[in-house]
Amino acid sequence: MLQKMLLVFLLPLCLLGMSSWTDAPRVETANLRLGLLKYNGGGDWYSNPTALPNLAAFCNDQLGTRFATDYGTVEVGSAELFNYPWIHMTGHGNVVFNAGEAENLRNYLIAGGFLHIDDNYGMDPYVRVALQQVFPELSLVELPFDHPVYHQTFDFNNGLPKIHEHDGESPQGYGLFYEDRLVVFYSFQCDLGDGWEDESVHKDPPEIRRAALEMGANLIEFAFEQ
Repeated sequence: MLQKMLLVFLLPLCLLGMSSWTDAPRVETANLRLGLLKYNGGGDWYSNPTALPNLAAFCNDQLGTRFATDYGTVEVGSAELFNYPWIHMTGHGNVVFNAGEAENLRNYLIAGGFLHIDDNYGMDPYVRVALQQVFPELSLVELPFDHPVYHQTFDFNNGLPKIHEHDGESPQGYGLFYEDRLVVFYSFQCDLGDGWEDESVHKDPPEIRRAALEMGANLIEFAFEQ
């Protein structure tokens, strides 16, 4: 119960700080940080270390948020998970949740949290199994291009932007819905997080980095408004 109360307390504070979406008075929310999920199994959960700071800075500039521009690393099974209203998960390989971790993540998402999973390449078969542990009664569904997540401050009429080429496939955005609320968004064949990184890391063209950041901002905006 205490964990749920913490989350319920934090989410309205973050909403109030987003003055471009609401007429509510601005509240200092610089203590709120985006979270990076640390998981077991050997996958490199720590990849893209400059991604979340750049996304937070972009949201502060474009959406009027006041996120701290560092980020918190949080383990799947930790009570600290409930201190982060928005969690990012990425990597290239294996993902393993034990029963307690799966239950903790489920409780976090049911309580109002949001998880963005970004396949950095090679993560797909493992993350699908892990999500089945968290919500065995649910299945990932591909979101249509007219879903509101693609039409927040920034419009993406063709769905996710393609940031990095791997298998040459089109990017796909999947969701898990719990009681009609999108609790997990999974970006596949896209690599949004690479586009959020410092320009020197991947040397992506400015328009590619901009598209990645805009889509990331949409994910944050949608998560706090739905």
